[in-house]
Amino acid sequence: MKERSILVFLNAISRSIGDASTFKDYSLKDADPEMHALIEKEKQRQSRCLELIASENFTSRAVMEAVGSCLTNKYSEGLPGKRYYGGNEYIDQIETLCQRRALKAFGLDEEKWGVNVQPLSGSPANFEVYTALLQPHDRIMGLDLPHGGHLSHGFMTPKRRPWLRTLIIRLQSGFVDYDMLEKTAVLFRPKLIIAGANLTLWAILLWKIADAVGAFLMMDMAHISGLVAAGSLRGPRGGMIFYRKDPVLGINLEGAINNAVFPGLQGGPHNHTIGGLAVCLDHAQSPEFKAYQSQVVSNCKALARRLTELGYKLVSGGSDNHLVLVDLRPLEIDGARVEKILDLASITSIRTLFLVSADIYISLFLLMFLYCIPYRYLCKFPFTGDKSALVPGGIRFKEEDFVTVAECIHSGVQLTLEAKSSAPGPKLKDFMDYVEAPDFPLRARYLP
Repeated sequence: MKERSILVFLNAISRSIGDASTFKDYSLKDADPEMHALIEKEKQRQSRCLELIASENFTSRAVMEAVGSCLTNKYSEGLPGKRYYGGNEYIDQIETLCQRRALKAFGLDEEKWGVNVQPLSGSPANFEVYTALLQPHDRIMGLDLPHGGHLSHGFMTPKRRPWLRTLIIRLQSGFVDYDMLEKTAVLFRPKLIIAGANLTLWAILLWKIADAVGAFLMMDMAHISGLVAAGSLRGPRGGMIFYRKDPVLGINLEGAINNAVFPGLQGGPHNHTIGGLAVCLDHAQSPEFKAYQSQVVSNCKALARRLTELGYKLVSGGSDNHLVLVDLRPLEIDGARVEKILDLASITSIRTLFLVSADIYISLFLLMFLYCIPYRYLCKFPFTGDKSALVPGGIRFKEEDFVTVAECIHSGVQLTLEAKSSAPGPKLKDFMDYVEAPDFPLRARYLP
């Protein structure tokens, strides 16, 4: 009876506030037309452009619904069952569901492995591992940024040095010299070796090297996680840290990593992101997703073969995943200029490192437009408003289509070379001003 009285009282307060308040919950279009217009422009850009950035993908409608849900309202510092706030009954269930799906998607035994799904993205996740395992000035080894590593793997410049002592590994002719790597590790004695997978996959052989020098081995597989899961995951921007439950080198990884995430480097988790992550992890276990990722690899191999036939030098000679790295130095051209020309032709690429991500979905409009303009980079393309997360509304690209993409990329590079030779000056700014000018004489070559 007392509980009923409290409920009636709260309902009465709610009605009273609602009657007295003049606050209205407008749609974004009505509440902020300027922001709504910018979001619509970005939506149209994504719909009309060929997105070829390897770290991107197009999330499903189901993932977007979870990320844009009421989960964004809840604050929940701590872990499931150990929160600092009340009202987390369903948030706990959502996070534990995400953890179970993560372990299942990557084929890990729940008795031997755990996972923290709260990291905000890949770089914070890396730093949380460093915080959990290392002390200032401890030694780490990883690939240099231009050789396939990541900024968060200890990349240094003359004016920027990390708080860890870093030994950066560079590739020889596109390959890792594992014999020399092992000799170097014995001399350097790192506490952590990073198996970077930004451009290359080199984790397996590092187990032996890490064991030999008594180092932790961390695999950063942000770009290839979808391929590893049999499956990019087509999920929200977030991160996961998988760890063994048994102590490793005398450290309880579960406690160290969880404490590094919270309260070490983060506060309350982004519950809407965790909800979206759980959705995409469930999709990653389906036969359709496995077929989707298999086609990604086949497409990438077709792209690499055709680029090689066209005379391009590929780092490592090809690709075993969804990435292709093209060396533009023999052409005496840089990635920044090529990126700009491709951007003008509605091709989104990555500056400096000529990285190509081959996926299997692209919109019909892009497919039609593709045959009309010169290009150069690759990504992924379901369509806005898809009713199924697993069957996007775009047209499915197969190997023969990526042969055409490679030829369009080649046309884009040739156009860049021509524009560079006719630019008024040698500086990058001269080139940019020249190609952005309304009277750019080559504009008709890339506009329909």
